Amino acid sequence: MQPNCVVSDHEMWCLHTICCAYTTSVPNRKVILSAFQERLGKVIHDSKMNRSQFAEAVGLDRSTLSQLLSSTNRRLPRIETLTAIAQAQQVSVDWLIGLSNTGPMQAELMNEQMSFEREAFAHNDEHLISWLREAVGYKIRYVPSTLPDLLKTEAVIRYEIGDRAVSSPEQKIETAAARLAWTRGPETDFECCNSIQSIEMFARGAGIWSKLEQSSRVAQLDHMIELCTELYPTLRWFLFDGRDRYASPVTIFGPLRAALYLGQMYLVLTSTEHVRTLTRLFDDLIRGAVVQPPDVPAFLKQQRVIAQRQRS
Repeated sequence: MQPNCVVSDHEMWCLHTICCAYTTSVPNRKVILSAFQERLGKVIHDSKMNRSQFAEAVGLDRSTLSQLLSSTNRRLPRIETLTAIAQAQQVSVDWLIGLSNTGPMQAELMNEQMSFEREAFAHNDEHLISWLREAVGYKIRYVPSTLPDLLKTEAVIRYEIGDRAVSSPEQKIETAAARLAWTRGPETDFECCNSIQSIEMFARGAGIWSKLEQSSRVAQLDHMIELCTELYPTLRWFLFDGRDRYASPVTIFGPLRAALYLGQMYLVLTSTEHVRTLTRLFDDLIRGAVVQPPDVPAFLKQQRVIAQRQRS
């Protein structure tokens, strides 16, 4: 590289990703090559071009493209070739070589939107339910913003929605029911983490729950006791000490993607490394849990007693 050459941040990231992949062991390089050939074939197919047209579109010789796709090829493509394909076809380099699960974007922002169709899910909720279905067989890891959605009563959902125009209580109730139904299905593996303080605040009617009626809080605790008992061990709810650990609201759909909740908006990450990092952080919450899943119903019963003593 010439001293006066300017390299963009994106190009530096591509170079870093490729160099890390290319310096792996021989077995891993074979996996990368196999993934590249499979995904290159998909890109060509999706482009609706034949090989000659595709090669011209990305600036390659027809013979070079044929060699890259050949079953006898044992060499990884050059960095320049990868970046040319990625830029021309609007896919990520790390997806092309199998380091990410989604091609066009590594991160996407989804704004919460209102659906005006009767009994329809809100836009984001449709995605979340779809991703749950795609992740059947994988472990789902979930940190809710308040209480776990699938464990909420209708009264609590309506209280939280309030006068917000971006989504209706009915849509959120339908979404909670869909999540609960999914959790009751076969091959479901669902882990959830909350701070113990968030449950204690709910029982006392503190913070955001100060205007929720006492009877609604007691009913919510009864509902959670019943479902936690029914769904264990499919659903495992861990409670950590919020003084020792902090977690942002997130749902991790196995190795496929992670959706960070930003308040009426989701940041969706599909980069393999991003998903793995968030998974490690979630697993650290579990290691630090002060209430384990089998003990959660008993803890909730204690909180129910406290809630009954509180005045609305």
